[in-house]
Amino acid sequence: MPAAFIGHGNPMNALEVNRYTTAWRALGATVPRPRAILVVSAHWYINATAVTAMPRPRTIHDFYGFPQELFDVQYPAPGLPELTEEVSEVVHPTWVGADVDSWGIDHGTWSVLVHAFPDAFIPVVQLSINANKPLHHHLELGAKLAPLRRRGILVVGSGNVVHNLRAMDWGLADDGYDWAERFSDDSRERMLTDPTEFAVLDAHADFNRAVPTPDHFIPALYFAGLAGASADPDIDVLVDGYAYGSLSMTAYTLGADCPTTPEGAGAPRPPDELPPDATNI
Repeated sequence: MPAAFIGHGNPMNALEVNRYTTAWRALGATVPRPRAILVVSAHWYINATAVTAMPRPRTIHDFYGFPQELFDVQYPAPGLPELTEEVSEVVHPTWVGADVDSWGIDHGTWSVLVHAFPDAFIPVVQLSINANKPLHHHLELGAKLAPLRRRGILVVGSGNVVHNLRAMDWGLADDGYDWAERFSDDSRERMLTDPTEFAVLDAHADFNRAVPTPDHFIPALYFAGLAGASADPDIDVLVDGYAYGSLSMTAYTLGADCPTTPEGAGAPRPPDELPPDATNI
């Protein structure tokens, strides 16, 4: 079963048809139908390692300042509570809690899956990011998830390798600052040539500007760990680009054969009514 890392960007992508959402749809149409989808989303960043274990996870609208149309989106995929035991087994001795009621499916997950798997029939489970752990821990945990792919689980990381909300310029819809492009280019080279060393990017000269907080960067470490655990990693860039100067939209696949993504604009421009403090993207 393939794996993927998706640069999800602005939640408005859930409502858009652009080069990024077209690529996500191509991914869903190309991969074998998974038994379940396990997502490491930047937006479940807590002080523990946990897995959603409810049969019917709720759709979480974990942002504010966006139009009502986005809050109306629902992604009613079922959960798969028994996957908790499988995750616990493969990552042992790391302790994994079973979350039966506090989380669900956040926008880092559903904004992508509404395009990749719009029927919402495949069970979806989220794995939290433990904020107390260093970068290498997440890389190693990603490698430990590798057996799940052989059991029909599609593992997806959802974040943005470059994610600096304070530096965003809504006028730079499809452009990146020079520091964002440098870090994104170097991270891409690292991912494609030696994913086991992806965590050392914290020494990069542009790391602090590109990654002012680690939440959106860490999902890429899970993908890099999976790739490093593969005997013959087949890593491809599904789509790449920039949004608002300080977000990279690069997406990678492992073991997937997706068609080439069309060129053109990608980042959705904010609606006229979007206030400047719209946040948590």
